[in-house]
Amino acid sequence: MSDASEFDTDRRHARELLADDDLTALHLGVVHEDETVDTVVSRTGEGDERLQALSLLATHIRSVAAEAGADPEAVAADAAAIAGQLDDLSVKAMTDATEGDDTQR
Repeated sequence: MSDASEFDTDRRHARELLADDDLTALHLGVVHEDETVDTVVSRTGEGDERLQALSLLATHIRSVAAEAGADPEAVAADAAAIAGQLDDLSVKAMTDATEGDDTQR
């Protein structure tokens, strides 16, 4: 199956899934010419919000892993490590680092 026909099939399937009135959550990313155009994450107010958020995260990790041809557990571990590093970085530190790079050019 060609990439174009596979994409058309996947897009048709996504539209069918989105038409289901029983959805409780979704995570949608739109990419145009290899640039992210928009992302949407939404869930209903019903049920355990923590479980729904984790379910969305798990689905996203599986999707990224499949796209990259990687193991979902490795992707999750890398994402967790990066998230932990982001907590250690302040906006001021990132700005200072970026400005420092500009002065060296």
